Amino acid sequence: MSKPAISLADDSATGAVDTGRRVLHAEAAALTALAAALGDSYADAADAIAAAKGRVVVSGMGKSGHIGGKIAATLASTGTPALFVHPGEASHGDLGMITSDDVVLALSNSGDTAELDAVLSYCKRFAIGLIAVTSRDDSALAEMADHLLLLPRVPEACPMGLAPTTSTTMMLALGDALAVSLLERRGFNQDDYRLLHPGGKLGRKLLRVRDVMHCDDALPLVEPETSVADAILVMTAKRFGCVGIVDSEGALIGIFTDGDLSRHLTPAILTEPVAAVMTLEPRTIRGEALVAEAINVMNSGPGPVTVLYIVADRKPIGILHMHDCLRAGVV
Repeated sequence: MSKPAISLADDSATGAVDTGRRVLHAEAAALTALAAALGDSYADAADAIAAAKGRVVVSGMGKSGHIGGKIAATLASTGTPALFVHPGEASHGDLGMITSDDVVLALSNSGDTAELDAVLSYCKRFAIGLIAVTSRDDSALAEMADHLLLLPRVPEACPMGLAPTTSTTMMLALGDALAVSLLERRGFNQDDYRLLHPGGKLGRKLLRVRDVMHCDDALPLVEPETSVADAILVMTAKRFGCVGIVDSEGALIGIFTDGDLSRHLTPAILTEPVAAVMTLEPRTIRGEALVAEAINVMNSGPGPVTVLYIVADRKPIGILHMHDCLRAGVV
């Protein structure tokens, strides 16, 4: 039996995969070398950024500039005010965006990018802190820097050794490392992150129950001795399909829903105290919980529910309906 012929397309696909793996292995090795190289200079750079009264001004040309824009965005979104200044525009007025309270993070693999000269001179003239990211410690950028973050001298993944690949990957990762180091130093938490990301899927994921719950006069609450007829009036007025039953100390001891009404409906039920037909130990949640957690609580247990009371020290402080979760875009 003859072997199936291997097409040129198969050879091409195999070659592409091999090349892809070679590039990724090269860049992974570069990141490993970069991690090993971190030391006092990295800590000093992080200290300088944390101590700055102003912002981190990131600047770089070409591919380094594209990386710089991402670094500035990551810093800003994680609690470190930052912006990107294009070095070409800097010499045409954008130097005015840099203040004496700022610290500049300049990116250049060679360290001799002519377009950065205006930014570097401005930093020296006005004693603005300068952090350099470069692979050459004998470059103009390295010599002018207050803090030098030296990239390991590893080959670019490009077979000609020309296209910025490995070097820009290291710059990007170094920016991420700085952002996370500063995030942890500041104690930046999920609430802070949500404030800076109110839109999109991330913001919705971090939404808390307290942000969407109904409270105060919106709460449907009655006492145990309240008649079912009066409880129905409260249930209808508040429009949540339920009322919570609270004891003399204000603690939530039960819930009466339109489902309970259907199950116990008799001619005599309207005059009975609501405590006689309420459901004990209703599902509750904390105001600090994520809305996503509230949805899980609603869907767990012997059967799904559509309403949760939010409690603190057993006392109801709010109420959340599944429709609130839908409106918030969490479901």
